[in-house]
Amino acid sequence: MTRKNEDRFGINDLNTAADVSAHAASAPIPTPTQQVSPLSFVAPTEFVELPSRGKFYAEDHPLHNKTVIEIKQMTTKEEDILTSQELLRQGKAMDRFVKQIILDKSINPDTLLIGDKNAILVAARRSGYGADYRTKVACPSCQQQANYKFDLNSAISTDGSEEAQNEDNVSIADSGNYIIDLPVSGWSVEVRPLNGKDERQILDTAEKRKKRKLPEDTLTTQMKLFIVSIQGITDRDQIDEAVSIMLARDSRALRDGYKRIMPNIDLTQTFVCSECDYTAEMEVPFTTDFFWPKQ
Repeated sequence: MTRKNEDRFGINDLNTAADVSAHAASAPIPTPTQQVSPLSFVAPTEFVELPSRGKFYAEDHPLHNKTVIEIKQMTTKEEDILTSQELLRQGKAMDRFVKQIILDKSINPDTLLIGDKNAILVAARRSGYGADYRTKVACPSCQQQANYKFDLNSAISTDGSEEAQNEDNVSIADSGNYIIDLPVSGWSVEVRPLNGKDERQILDTAEKRKKRKLPEDTLTTQMKLFIVSIQGITDRDQIDEAVSIMLARDSRALRDGYKRIMPNIDLTQTFVCSECDYTAEMEVPFTTDFFWPKQ
């Protein structure tokens, strides 16, 4: 091919273009520079010690034998949940809040043991608004109401095992639950820790009875839920009937024993009345000020 034909058909130009294309294909493609906003922020996380140590969860549960759970600290998004009038009216605000701050989304808040859930709420409140918790309390002696400050840093996580070992009427069932022997009837009652689903059922039952203008039976409902068996009998109808006729002394011993041996966060602190100097150990009350502190 002559020079003129090469020029006429643009062969030299085609070769040059091919070389450029080949070079471009082999050259690295520049990555666009991402602009990071100076206002971007990732909420910090923290690990919360589980009072249960994962002991009472089934083997297929994400918290089985786990001692801690990771949560993110509160942001305005979580505050929106806590102040949602619709969620508050439905009684779902706290459950939605807990679900939002737990990092492992495979964990259903309904399956959280109440003691573990309480530990999460205390940790979230402490990191969100500080350890000082001010709320109104009534003195058990003079009934004078006053603002009192509690320190959430003094909260103690307990799995209940030490308390159970010190109770003469408590033993461990084959299932891993506890058995409490009652002082009057002598019944052996197997009990389990309540979870979020149980807690919601207690609240729903109380609300329904209130609407129907029936007397409260929260203690009875709670006992029916945490009792697994009585004298080895697991039939729910028989258990419900036994609870309804249980002597007051047995009922009190069962409830008190249950409270001592179940995993929970201990918020008991020393209360001193400014009016009459009455001093006693008082459990920190969970009032509306807990997540809605007055600034």
